[in-house]
Amino acid sequence: MTDRTPPGDLVFSGGHVHTVDPARPRAEAIAVRGERIVAVGTAADVGGLIGPRTRVIDLAGRLLLPGFQDAHVHPISGGVDRTQCDVRDADGRDGVLDTIREYVAGHPDDEWIVGSGWSMGDFERGTPRREDLDAIVSDRPAFFPNRDGHSTWVNTKALELAGIDRDTADPDDGRIERDPDGTPTGSLHEGAADAVERLMPETTAGQRADGLRLAQAYLHSLGITAWQDAIVRTEEEETYRAAAEAGWLTARVEGAMWWDRLGGDDQVDELIERSRTGSLGRFRLNSVKLMQDGVLETFTGAMIDPYLGADGSPTTNRGISFIDPQGLKRWVTRFDTAGLQAHFHAIGDRAVRECLDAVEAARSANGPSDTRPHIAHIQVVHPDDVPRFAALDVVANAQPLWACHEDQLDLLTIPFLGPERTTWQYPFAGLLRSGARLAMGSDWSVSSPDPLLEIEIAVTRVADTWRGVREPFLPEQRLTLAEAIHGFTAGSAYVNHLDDETGTIETGKLADLTVIDRDLFGPDAGPIGEGRVLATFVGGAAVFEHAALG
Repeated sequence: MTDRTPPGDLVFSGGHVHTVDPARPRAEAIAVRGERIVAVGTAADVGGLIGPRTRVIDLAGRLLLPGFQDAHVHPISGGVDRTQCDVRDADGRDGVLDTIREYVAGHPDDEWIVGSGWSMGDFERGTPRREDLDAIVSDRPAFFPNRDGHSTWVNTKALELAGIDRDTADPDDGRIERDPDGTPTGSLHEGAADAVERLMPETTAGQRADGLRLAQAYLHSLGITAWQDAIVRTEEEETYRAAAEAGWLTARVEGAMWWDRLGGDDQVDELIERSRTGSLGRFRLNSVKLMQDGVLETFTGAMIDPYLGADGSPTTNRGISFIDPQGLKRWVTRFDTAGLQAHFHAIGDRAVRECLDAVEAARSANGPSDTRPHIAHIQVVHPDDVPRFAALDVVANAQPLWACHEDQLDLLTIPFLGPERTTWQYPFAGLLRSGARLAMGSDWSVSSPDPLLEIEIAVTRVADTWRGVREPFLPEQRLTLAEAIHGFTAGSAYVNHLDDETGTIETGKLADLTVIDRDLFGPDAGPIGEGRVLATFVGGAAVFEHAALG
């Protein structure tokens, strides 16, 4: 440090710095002044920036990474879920019922019993029945979306209030699960749950704010410094703007405005106007969420060829395209013209193709753009469509926790896809080899938002906790550790239009950083998912610190 060079405010030294910068992948130390990184190099390079007031963090052989970014997450609803009857951690069907029973006993004055998070694999054929809920609560309506939000379990009281009976027709965007005589069983798929949901008490502004506070603290504790909220309606927009205005929104957030699949052209101008006026502080509103299909487990994911039946023979069901493919092309083109990003939900191979076709239409009409469209979930991708991601500059937005053997895949998906289509699932490595950009997200509260757990499965394609199964799912699609970290840092920063400022550790970039308790690249690191975040910094300010940091 010369007399003219001011010292850093913060120095990290004595460990391993994985920069995600191809020009300098590894370093020993960095210095931060204000919000930005001012030096990256050896301990000697950075030592000259230590002054009397510099905070020096001894990494002690641990790992410093760019802050993780979640490219597809639902923080407000995830936070609110934690204040209701959350059954995500329950053990099997009996554990779910016990958790609900305890919650009902502790909330005798609640008008509705509301919870979420059950797993389809815990129930026969993936569909719980109303009788199980009736045995716990029959005098009040009960409403329980499952962990992916595509099916909802309700009791008889809720069905009666909504007027759903054996004569009720399925909506165009959903299905009522029924007994052979047509009687509703209590499982409502996709839009079929709307008839009940519209009767529920609305979530208040205070509840949403509390949910965001809880979620932000939780995500920061996992090393997450930025995210893309995958469903932002006007009420979520108001929550984020209020947090930004009050100064407690510490994360960097890109909001994906919700496209109402039952609406039409009139939404386009409204969403474009919202994007022009909605951004405030660290909250930006430049993306549009377009849900093209459902999920495979309920046969609502849109497939090119029909699902198989339980006997292995083809059925006539090819799933549901929620948005008319021709309308999708028109609307995505208009959003692209306005500079807005398309954020697609696509599970089945037909849905993925329809989303790629829509971007192709926008490229044909507008030429290249920097809107950075991305397709989230990408569960089944037809081999013909893999190279189209790179050709059209569409980002593949992966949720790696799902790419492993577990009940929903092995029992409720693979038998109904057949051998060939099973091999088309979650083609992470194939997409990268084809030249596609890869971003990563959790879809929390659908699944854990812990990037280290997600990175482990991206690298191993194995979930250690599932019945002791060690066989990797499609091991040829495994990523290297560096590739998986890139997806959760630079890849997601690209999707969020934050790559000029974040996503890598480079001089001049914002000091959005996370400290891991071990060098994940070291020979004795142990399972990646057992790593723990010790600190998270946004713009050089600590937003989470564990006592073990020292």
